[in-house]
Amino acid sequence: MPEPMTQTFPPAFLWGAATSAYQIEGAVGEDGRTPSIWDTFSHTPGRTAGGETGDIAVDHYHRYRDDVALMAELGLTAYRFSVSWTRVQPTGRGPVVQRGLDFYRRLVDELLEHGIKPTLTLYHWDLPQELEDAGGWPERDTAFRFAEYARLVGEALGDRVEQWITLNEPWCSAFLGYGSGVHAPGRTDPAASLRAAHHLNLGHGLAVSALRAVMPARNRIAVSLNSSVVRPLSQDPADLAAVRRIDDLANGVFHGPMLHGAYPESLFEATRSVTDWSHVLDTDVRTINAPLDALGLNYYTPALVSAASGETKGPRSDGHGASEHSPWPCADDIVFHQTPGERTEMGWTIDPTGLYDLITRYAREAPGLPLYITENGAAYDDKPDPDGRVHDPERIAYLHGHLSEVRRAMADGADVRGYYLWSLMDNFEWAYGYGKRFGAVYVDYATLERTPKSSALWYGEAARTGALPPLPAA
Repeated sequence: MPEPMTQTFPPAFLWGAATSAYQIEGAVGEDGRTPSIWDTFSHTPGRTAGGETGDIAVDHYHRYRDDVALMAELGLTAYRFSVSWTRVQPTGRGPVVQRGLDFYRRLVDELLEHGIKPTLTLYHWDLPQELEDAGGWPERDTAFRFAEYARLVGEALGDRVEQWITLNEPWCSAFLGYGSGVHAPGRTDPAASLRAAHHLNLGHGLAVSALRAVMPARNRIAVSLNSSVVRPLSQDPADLAAVRRIDDLANGVFHGPMLHGAYPESLFEATRSVTDWSHVLDTDVRTINAPLDALGLNYYTPALVSAASGETKGPRSDGHGASEHSPWPCADDIVFHQTPGERTEMGWTIDPTGLYDLITRYAREAPGLPLYITENGAAYDDKPDPDGRVHDPERIAYLHGHLSEVRRAMADGADVRGYYLWSLMDNFEWAYGYGKRFGAVYVDYATLERTPKSSALWYGEAARTGALPPLPAA
């Protein structure tokens, strides 16, 4: 019988948690901050569950010191946060507001004082509303505005923050924001979604260059992609062709130019009915292909697809929210199926092997590039016990299963350097409002009191020991 694989991680492995600005900060009108597309979207009737907004969220803007102390108490060694673009550059162009930057300076200082490595994400979906009014990501100018914003933040925080991420999940920004409309800004235009994808790519490449021009050479720059693990319903050639189409739209549209310096030709061919791709200028892909120091991967659940049969038109369900508009341009003849197995409160199937597949794929796609799992986690219907404690054994099992697959991929040669649990604490879950709890820390939304769940304590033990604790007894 083979020896069981060790569940011990290297001493330098980062044990982190992640959040984003609009989901936790609140204070949306303080210190010069102006509306982002998520402020506008969440205040538009019918866009979010119960009309809920991030106006207060979990008030991290005023409670960040306590939140950092809680991270340190749990034993975390890294924290991934995002900067609110409109908090530091309210119109998306022009000079910065120092009061906004000062908040992030204080946050970073607090993290460093507690021995927690800050990882800064420049863009987690909160485009300044003024830039959206000028056309948003489908417009080329937005990429240049993003690069200027990146330069300003890099100048302010590059001396203290070594780990940088340009974009978080540009697929969501492009295809949920401009395709299906279930995310801000809520537009439903397939051609615009493809233009947005390209200009997000261009903004990423320009931002990498802008950051390198103003930051110390030791700093490391990455991007976080929510690349899909796409599997066929059967080995029928039509289903395999469906996988290739969705893989282009989910993955190749970003990692093609970013990692390989070219868009997939098959992507161009499949989408010519909605765009001629004339918005891609000759020099753009070279700019997008700026060298990276690491790659962030976000993973939750795999996708299962097939070609549509005569009685079935797609997509049936792709796990990205209900909309009569598809986020997948020119893919109406492809069906998304519910994968078998246990599911989280999001309805997403729990399949840790998908994370292994994702890691090993990108170990091949980008050999020599260190990988980080920049998001992974699950929503459950967590409630306090009568004694005030919050037990979430399902989340512990989820984390154990996925971290085990991370370790298996590392044993097979993948260079994975860290893992960021999504999320540090319960927060505003976009169009779902406050109805989905992803946090390892429970938040009472009436009082904003924080209570570490049993999963937070389990994960904290893993962070302190570098090894996965056993699952709790049933």
